[in-house]
Amino acid sequence: MFLQKIKTQGLAHLSYVLGSTGEAAVVDPRRDFEIYLDIAARHGCRITHIFETHRNEDLISGAAELADHTGATVLHGPNAAGHVVYADVAREGDHFEVGKIRITPLETAGHTDDSLSYAWCDTDVSDDPVGVFTGDVLFVGDVGRADFYPERAREVAGLLYDSLHKLLALGDHVVIYPAHGAGSVCGSGMADREISTIGYERRHNPRLQLGSRDAFIEAKLAEHHTIPPYFRHMEALNLTGPPALQRPINVPPLTSASVKGAMDNAVVVDVRSASAFLGAHLPRSLSLPAGMIASYAGWLLSAEDELVLVADDAAAATAAAVQLARMGFDRVTGYLAPALTAWAAMGEAFNTLPIVGTAEVHTRVESRPENWSLLDVRGQEEVGASRIAGSQHFYLGDLPSRHSELDRSRHYTVMCGSGARATIGASVLLRAGFTDVDLFFGSIGAWKSAGLATEASARPD
Repeated sequence: MFLQKIKTQGLAHLSYVLGSTGEAAVVDPRRDFEIYLDIAARHGCRITHIFETHRNEDLISGAAELADHTGATVLHGPNAAGHVVYADVAREGDHFEVGKIRITPLETAGHTDDSLSYAWCDTDVSDDPVGVFTGDVLFVGDVGRADFYPERAREVAGLLYDSLHKLLALGDHVVIYPAHGAGSVCGSGMADREISTIGYERRHNPRLQLGSRDAFIEAKLAEHHTIPPYFRHMEALNLTGPPALQRPINVPPLTSASVKGAMDNAVVVDVRSASAFLGAHLPRSLSLPAGMIASYAGWLLSAEDELVLVADDAAAATAAAVQLARMGFDRVTGYLAPALTAWAAMGEAFNTLPIVGTAEVHTRVESRPENWSLLDVRGQEEVGASRIAGSQHFYLGDLPSRHSELDRSRHYTVMCGSGARATIGASVLLRAGFTDVDLFFGSIGAWKSAGLATEASARPD
């Protein structure tokens, strides 16, 4: 018997292969599914079952393609918001045998209506569960968000409470295997580790320490989560199954002439570091450092966009394209093959993004220039806890849809926690036609390090 966890960086997605005596099951597979085939083959197993804990919002499921490739049966929960065309419905009370492993679904609604958790036992030893795949219901140090049905917010929070207590009843010894780890947008308080048990979470998970069902509901209603626009696209694709993914993902090099010809219709996405973008970038390109693709591609890009990448090399371009494909952004036509230095040496146009330091921002805050604004693109909770007096708040994810609310004639200095998100935000403004934009390098971190005052604001602008 074996169980192997697969972590997809960026999305902080966790999937699993569980096998015994020649058979294996995959739980919550990602779109690029070859890794599961390799793991099963190494253990001499064929994949017979694919279990989905819920209809994912933040990534494309690989279940449909993996099933086509292996002949495995896909199981999904009841009450999905539509027909999951590639899956059979699993319900509480069902049992599935994978070698000598018995897998038992539990209906654990709350995060989504179709959420299932899967308890499993080793029938050679006992019918007592060894572990449970908890999906997005119970995490290490947190529980699932419950804000996807705003018109039923109180009801759904209560369902989540009930589902959690169904899991707690499995026993303190049971190991939990969630679908996400720290860094996922599906929770905000996950511990930076991926090992826990029901008993440990019962004692230490803050959301399980609340004294009553009513207290839990009120705490969930008070949470603030963002919902990137691409979530709806993911939900739709995860009903029907996505188009087949090109394999291997190939990002062809593009000449300068090809990139220039594509720039009118394509979105140029610069996946280099924020500091590299500051130094030189293509006009109207978006800064989206590779490590931040999972967090912000869904806010900045549309699935219909044709994308041209600016990357350090072919390997970096391919890695970025894989991340984008996991989120449904398939139309990557290539990457700029000459480095930015070569692009500039050929006389091609490039821009830089001016930066300012703490002393200059402090001077501006004190003197209040008539045509200047300090634009803070951090999240609402961050800004609510600590902000620079007089700053204007626009969450980074909202900038592509709300930049028209800003005055194009003003001078904007963009800030965040340290400067990376501010670089993305500044690139959004520049692409939208704003001309007087610079960046507070170091941002709130530098401001606090200098001992300058901040204020708390429960209701940022």
